[in-house]
Amino acid sequence: MIALRQIKRVPKNHKIVIEVPDTIQENQIMEVILLCKELPKNDKADKIAQLKDSQHDPLFMSDMQAISDDFISVDNEAW
Repeated sequence: MIALRQIKRVPKNHKIVIEVPDTIQENQIMEVILLCKELPKNDKADKIAQLKDSQHDPLFMSDMQAISDDFISVDNEAW
């Protein structure tokens, strides 16, 4: 078995061409699987919503308190 990996962007016409190496014989049966990653949401409104939601997340608030406690001695030093 030969495994090939090609990363492609989906064009406007939604047609992708697969380049097959010359070492693979003509009429060889191949299995083609498309794996599509979801695009991350990066818009500003989504980030703001996540920040607002974090105020009610007990694990996040606990982590923030732990970080604050770790740096309390540095905060008390005069610059």
